Amino acid sequence: MAKLTDRMGRRGVYVLPSLFTTMGLFSGFYGLIAAVQGRYELAAWAILAAAVFDMLDGRVARLLHAETAFGAEYDSLCDMLSFGIAPAVLIYLWALIHLPADLHKLAWLGAFFLVAGAGLRLARFNVQLECQDKRYFQGLPTPGAALLIATAVLYYENAGYTPQAWLWLFGAVFLSWLMVSDVRFVSGKDIDLKKKRSTGMVVLMVVAVGLVMIDPYRVPFTVLLAYCLHGPMMSLWQHKRVSSYRRLRRMQKAKNKATPKPSIPQESNGKDDTV
Repeated sequence: MAKLTDRMGRRGVYVLPSLFTTMGLFSGFYGLIAAVQGRYELAAWAILAAAVFDMLDGRVARLLHAETAFGAEYDSLCDMLSFGIAPAVLIYLWALIHLPADLHKLAWLGAFFLVAGAGLRLARFNVQLECQDKRYFQGLPTPGAALLIATAVLYYENAGYTPQAWLWLFGAVFLSWLMVSDVRFVSGKDIDLKKKRSTGMVVLMVVAVGLVMIDPYRVPFTVLLAYCLHGPMMSLWQHKRVSSYRRLRRMQKAKNKATPKPSIPQESNGKDDTV
């Protein structure tokens, strides 16, 4: 009886992360339906909910040591819908469709780039899962691109702004490139939630929640925009440092070549060579 109970307990542990993944899939699908129906703000909230469930299923799986190959594959398939197809359809119907009629192909092509970028990003993540640095993501994670689109929709709709089709076409292409690029983004996976933290961390969390409550539309959009831009800015800064280091090394080598080496005096054998 004890063995049966233990087996059922382990089975329940593995089902729990999959339950959160399924809820994320439902949220992404609901967001897709809402976008098709023209309820863009509701679609954006659904994508945000999918991101919350996606964060919870990974955390729960790691805390309960319930990480499996099935869970990883199921999570990637659900992410393809929630953070690839749903935000692409949302940005197409919300902004890109307003391009001139003769440029309509660019509209759906920009949305397709998002879908293709998300698929390639998820495939590469699965292949490099065992060898990647947990501190960083290689390429923009698909939830980051989807959340930027969702928070932008919420911010624009709340402020009453009209989305600029050309701006968001460029944004769609840029986000697609970030997902398939080698640009590194901070992941936060190295943070251990089970360790004790100082009270300063609690104060920081309270301040963050307070800022979101003050302006629940502008603050999340600004934070997501900053996250999507910090990767390229960090890469440019690192490239500048490496270039400066290489330039200093070349200058040092050139200086060493130009400086004549001091002559080494020959040792005398102690005999008088004069006749």
